[in-house]
Amino acid sequence: MVYGDIQYFDIIIFAAIAAFIIYRLKNVLGKRSGFQKDPVDFNKKENVNNNVTNEIPSLLENEKKLENVYKRVPDFDHKAFLEGAKKAFEIIITAFHNGDKKTLKDLVSKDVYSAFETAINENNNNKEAQFYSLIIDSIEDANVKNGVISISINFISEQMLNNDEGSIVKNKDTWTFEKKVDTSSPKWTLTST
Repeated sequence: MVYGDIQYFDIIIFAAIAAFIIYRLKNVLGKRSGFQKDPVDFNKKENVNNNVTNEIPSLLENEKKLENVYKRVPDFDHKAFLEGAKKAFEIIITAFHNGDKKTLKDLVSKDVYSAFETAINENNNNKEAQFYSLIIDSIEDANVKNGVISISINFISEQMLNNDEGSIVKNKDTWTFEKKVDTSSPKWTLTST
């Protein structure tokens, strides 16, 4: 009878060890709850031309055309885009005035770079120019075609030409920025000025 009791004791010990291991695995690996997102299938190709049901934030009247992008691109953020576009405008114009071709090449398309390069080579840039003010006047156009987001912005800038506040020039420019929908890069390219 003693031998039979030892077998029961062994079974109880092994059951306790198994329960402890299962408990620890569950704590380490976690469990799926109803609030987690479904796993993403990276092999599945989504058609970017399908309308995406995104919540469109309230846009200013001069930004309404950005609704076209919100309807097609799931993670679009117009505030981040517009802030980045203003920074890009300042960087590109400053690089142009300074004759900094390397910076330009990284931010603009080949055609736009060629135009800037020609102007720099012909000394049509002004190294003394400085920004005085820059605002986004409106969104000229915004669309998504063939997997590319294209947004045209009307900028109004004031630039001081010769370190003289009397030489401030006001310009209105329309620039088009593009980016592929499926890229993870936050970088937009200036494709038209």
